[in-house]
Amino acid sequence: MSQTIKWSVAILAVIGALAFALWPRTSAPTKLDEQALAPLRTEAQLSACPREIETVASTIEASEATGYVKGPFGGLTLTCLADGQPKNVSAMLAGKPVLLNLWAYWCGPCREELPILQEYAAKAGDSITVLTVHSDPREDAALELLTSLGVHLPGVNDPDSRIAELVKAPKALPISVLIRADGSIATLVSRPFTGVDDIERTVAEELGLKSDS
Repeated sequence: MSQTIKWSVAILAVIGALAFALWPRTSAPTKLDEQALAPLRTEAQLSACPREIETVASTIEASEATGYVKGPFGGLTLTCLADGQPKNVSAMLAGKPVLLNLWAYWCGPCREELPILQEYAAKAGDSITVLTVHSDPREDAALELLTSLGVHLPGVNDPDSRIAELVKAPKALPISVLIRADGSIATLVSRPFTGVDDIERTVAEELGLKSDS
């Protein structure tokens, strides 16, 4: 009997640990206004979000040719973590390959992965867009964590996890979405990257993009 109890306790502990890591988490945080968030943005010193590509044509067909409309995100608008301004996600990601990283301040593996992503982005340069997506309402917690990690990647806040829903991501974080230059999704990487070489290898395999040595 005692052995059975021990096994039961161990199984419950494992289930509890997994449940803590699952995403999305449920909470009802108090939403801070921009006046309260502004000093956190200044301290974080994040890179500006990618420039939105404007279309010169009014027809959907012409817009799709530029990548503005094409892709899974449609007219989705999210807040840029760097300045608090609304950004059209499709317009930001148009025109080049993308590594879209979904994370949250409470995700332990995300804390390990974010500095690796920053190192990769610096090495890859303009050949690929690396954009982080904080998938939780706590924008203040996201900014505070990025500041503590010294990570300055461009990012958006996605309080309702809309991107994860649109790409049908697994219910855990981190998730990296690799997107081709034409706006189509190449793959979802449902594990944390272990190093820059891991990212380079995965991007080369899925997007055909090789980093300079």
